[in-house]
Amino acid sequence: MRLDGKTAIVTGAGSGFGAGIARRFAAERARVMVADLNPDAALAVAHEIGGSARTCDVADPDSVAAMVRAAEAFGPVDILVNNAGITHLPAPMEEVSEADFDRVFAVNCKSVYLTARAIVPLMKARGTGAILNVASTAGLSPRPRLNWYNASKGWMITATKAMAVELAPAGIRVNAICPVAGETPLLKSFMGEDTPEMRAKFLSTIPIGRFSTPEDMGNAAVFLCSDEASMITGVALEVDGGRCV
Repeated sequence: MRLDGKTAIVTGAGSGFGAGIARRFAAERARVMVADLNPDAALAVAHEIGGSARTCDVADPDSVAAMVRAAEAFGPVDILVNNAGITHLPAPMEEVSEADFDRVFAVNCKSVYLTARAIVPLMKARGTGAILNVASTAGLSPRPRLNWYNASKGWMITATKAMAVELAPAGIRVNAICPVAGETPLLKSFMGEDTPEMRAKFLSTIPIGRFSTPEDMGNAAVFLCSDEASMITGVALEVDGGRCV
């Protein structure tokens, strides 16, 4: 019961890593708002874990503000997990369309700004809070042909450290986790095609020899957002099976 009595928002929690984090938070007795652009997916996970569901476009300021207001109705938000993220398909950097570039940075980067703008004042007023940004090993050890996705996750890691330094005096901790590619809906997009050959190529770069799982992310997220990690802020924890070694 490491999160007993705490209220958490997890974005992009209708599937993949976000769903894994939401499930682990609920198992540790947190009240969880499952936020996702897909209302049916959010509702399904919320029903499974006994949480609440919220349709949210994390790149839209009004949608983000409404999400935070709705979560606060259940109690002060103690934990925010910025998990929602997208990628562009693998391509030479100069061939990625401007529309895809804008979409990647809106969802992966602008969302962190929008959620901070909505929730940091509330956490400051209470003198406590934990924010977790789901970055990627791509922000630490980039892969070719995913250039702008790599850059967006590098931005998220730098933002995490900058937020941590500024918000520490206010009692707010900010950390990131950096998963390697996992069994999520984005896996096919990262690889370009989901074939045994492409999977073998990806797995050959991971010393432990398997993809990340939602459970892996959930376990790391519980620790970093719990009081057990009260002295940890500004880290980008590699949950990657040795990918970045």
